[in-house]
Amino acid sequence: GIASVVAGHPLDTVKTRLQAGQGYGNTFKCVLTVYRNESLAGFFKGMSFPLASIGIYSSVVFGVFSNTQRLLSQRRHGDAAAAPSLADVTLASIVAGVISVGIGTPVELVKIRLQMQTQPYTKAKVKLNSTVPGSPVYRGPIHCLRTILQKEGIAGIYRGNVAMLLRDVPGYCAYFIPYAMFCDWITPDGSISPSPFSIWVAGGVAGAVSWAVCTPMDVVKSRLQADGVYLNQYKGTLDCMLQSYQKEGLKVFCRGLFVNTVRGFPSSAATFLGYELSLKAMKRCQTETNP
Repeated sequence: GIASVVAGHPLDTVKTRLQAGQGYGNTFKCVLTVYRNESLAGFFKGMSFPLASIGIYSSVVFGVFSNTQRLLSQRRHGDAAAAPSLADVTLASIVAGVISVGIGTPVELVKIRLQMQTQPYTKAKVKLNSTVPGSPVYRGPIHCLRTILQKEGIAGIYRGNVAMLLRDVPGYCAYFIPYAMFCDWITPDGSISPSPFSIWVAGGVAGAVSWAVCTPMDVVKSRLQADGVYLNQYKGTLDCMLQSYQKEGLKVFCRGLFVNTVRGFPSSAATFLGYELSLKAMKRCQTETNP
């Protein structure tokens, strides 16, 4: 999880600015604008909170996915270690997507609120309660979380949860299924497990496919969660979709598609490689401790 954040956060910031910001144009122009106005530090805004919480989030998502697979294999084939069917992988992906929303929504909300602040708090000569676009509102992730709780309550922390659910359920299906298929396809016959290179490639392809599939709802989620930093524009998921479509047409739901797909490869490749190598290392350590 930590590997995925480090590998993907700069492009995630670009993606969020393209989807929920104004005046950034295309991907290249957005990168230049962020760099000129905020230097390299601008690309890492909002990273600390995902970095601190990603371990729990990834553990839950991968743990739920793996254990659901084992449970289904046990019930269908009488052996938890049996190779899961496509239906098993799909159902496990759906369960993981639903569970992920409960943990992921507050993390995404804080990350996006901080990413949409286009000015560092310490350098701004404005009051904290200023609502002028471009002025800072939050000192950091903890202050952001506390401010949202005070102003909007628990419901505010889960703003955008419906859009995230509609993003993550198909998104995780398009994440785990291609990974399993590509791993199986790339791994030579007779090999017990895929090589690190096979895992890296399969994970990267799965990430690119997944983000391409869920970009339309990611746009809606980003806009809903960014809404509230300065103004409250949207009443809910459907209202956000309608307003976005009326103002910008269908193309609005493809905002950030390129950068999402490009970012998805290294981020997911790092996630799956870190996951598989960590499991192997822990199993090896366990075998050496308890031969």
